[in-house]
Amino acid sequence: MGYGESVRGNAETSPGAHTVVHGPDPAQIESGGDRLGVHVVWELLLLVGAVGVGYLLWRENPDTLRGDGLRSLLVDGAVLGLLALAAGLSLRTAAVNLAIGPAAVAAALHMAEQGDRGAVAALGPAIAAGVLGGLLLAFVVTVLHVPAWAASLAAGAALVGYIEQRSGPVLPQGSYDPTSDALYLFAGFAAVAVLGGLFGALRPIRRLVGRLRPVADPARRRGALASVVAGGALVASSVLAVLAGALLGTPAVGPVAVVSGLDWTVLAVGTALLAGTSAFGCRGGILGTLLAVSLVTLVLTDLRASGLSASRWAVGAVVLGVGLVVTRLVEAYGGSRDDRGAVADSPNVDGQLHADWSVRRPEPLTDWAAALPPQPAESPRDQWDLPDWGTGRHWDPSRR
Repeated sequence: MGYGESVRGNAETSPGAHTVVHGPDPAQIESGGDRLGVHVVWELLLLVGAVGVGYLLWRENPDTLRGDGLRSLLVDGAVLGLLALAAGLSLRTAAVNLAIGPAAVAAALHMAEQGDRGAVAALGPAIAAGVLGGLLLAFVVTVLHVPAWAASLAAGAALVGYIEQRSGPVLPQGSYDPTSDALYLFAGFAAVAVLGGLFGALRPIRRLVGRLRPVADPARRRGALASVVAGGALVASSVLAVLAGALLGTPAVGPVAVVSGLDWTVLAVGTALLAGTSAFGCRGGILGTLLAVSLVTLVLTDLRASGLSASRWAVGAVVLGVGLVVTRLVEAYGGSRDDRGAVADSPNVDGQLHADWSVRRPEPLTDWAAALPPQPAESPRDQWDLPDWGTGRHWDPSRR
């Protein structure tokens, strides 16, 4: 049963005494009419957290929020923002792309090696490779209908093999300095994040992007439209990861280390979840991505300015853990009342992968004696005079 198929009833009654109960109608459960109140409350908390960390950073290290320090901070926010957009877009379509981190590092190495040809000349082949890689990943996920996390993890492993062909860090050869356009880069990310959140809040768009979200058997296909939406999200997320990597491969950032890039994946996916995007797909907020990226960037900057360890693995693990809690809150309080009613009325929501056989309770008998079979007219046989099965004889108590 596809996502958009309609089922008139949840139960089919046979003439016998059993009732076969099926799972709920996916179109009724996931109508796209989610409540945004939980997102509004959470985004207010994110705003308070970002303002609080920014105030502490201003008091302890004011140089990081002015001049060159501020421009560097904005570039860091734009890099993480592009990766968070890539992760959030793929999460909203229930086809998470775990290859975004390795893709960003591979693009950074390419830009560092080919930057002397010019930023535009070097960026073109990188974007083309991102599009082709995204199309290949989309083909595997949508046509073969396999989990996106597994397919993208395989793609990430292939990219790590490409990365590890270098023997050491690569010094960027180009001359482009992203800090000169830091404000425009961060403003561009912020505009895309807010506009994407606003469009995602519309009920038709919300339902469209969530068509691949599993509501019954996850192995069932969701239709051509769901495949097109998920495939487009995988291609777009790959391109966004390449753009983030292009910023990392500039001289202003420094030598590009030969690393797997999975730490970037953990940090980006964690930031997207922290923003209020559900790990199950479909649901998400409006300003969450902008606020979560700002908060995480300020935390990383504060850790570096304080001389503490700012490992992306450690920060990403914490952010990802908190993001999973946020997902639970979003799923618990973000569904529409109609969807909650459909789930509550369904007799087998928790057991959608198998049919639930239930025995119909018989009606109470008013006269139990009337239900007994008629007794024979001849004299009844003694209750202990039972046949000896197999011999045809009767048991006689006098033979003991």
